[in-house]
Amino acid sequence: MGTPRIALVTGAGTGIGRGVSLALAREGYSVVLAGRRRDPLEETASQASAFGATTLVAPTDIRDDVAVRAMFARTRETFGRLDLLFNNAGIAVRGAPIEELTLDEWRTAVDVNLTGTFLCTREAVRMMKSQQPRGGRIINNGSISAHTPRPNSAPYTATKHAITGLTKSTALDGRPHDIACGQIDIGNADTELAAAMARGVPQSDGRLAVEPLMDVEHAAQAVVYMAGLPLDVNVLFMTVMATKMPYVGRG
Repeated sequence: MGTPRIALVTGAGTGIGRGVSLALAREGYSVVLAGRRRDPLEETASQASAFGATTLVAPTDIRDDVAVRAMFARTRETFGRLDLLFNNAGIAVRGAPIEELTLDEWRTAVDVNLTGTFLCTREAVRMMKSQQPRGGRIINNGSISAHTPRPNSAPYTATKHAITGLTKSTALDGRPHDIACGQIDIGNADTELAAAMARGVPQSDGRLAVEPLMDVEHAAQAVVYMAGLPLDVNVLFMTVMATKMPYVGRG
């Protein structure tokens, strides 16, 4: 076997982040596990150890520029390089009409979903440009909401639309440096964040409706596929969703 590839996953303690981290571990990646809370990250690391994977638990608030810089410096010191960044960490603030939202709620969504992704992307690009062999891959977790909103979701939808722009800009600016960037838009993966879907969530016509969910492993395997491509091939956008969720024709 060759030298293990090095991945960094944000939001690695739960949900899609944990699922992707474990899927990468099974594929032989060494994985830097980033997130706000140490205990869930330690649990992900414990599960990854069953596959013989090397992990680095890195509790980090991705809204904090200094903390993000320190995380990437620690990654370089530990592994020497970075082959994959999965920008997964995100937050949804309460669903409410836009006129009822507070500035703090708006800023929370922007700071985590957009600024945090920017800070991690910036440090990953710096590292990938300077390492030898140079280059690497960045995958952003966009969401179905990067294309079509749910009712009363202005902060989340706005930040996820912005992630699409960041993905395109990173893909363009990374090309001369062998840095590929793509986006995965995941619909109704069965995680704690999506648990409300099984109880019924608001639809655009005012109804409450139960929505189907899919196993998070399908999203994880899609990321593994994107990550495993050679750097002269890129999946710019991929949508993976529960087949019968109301997305096509939503609204």
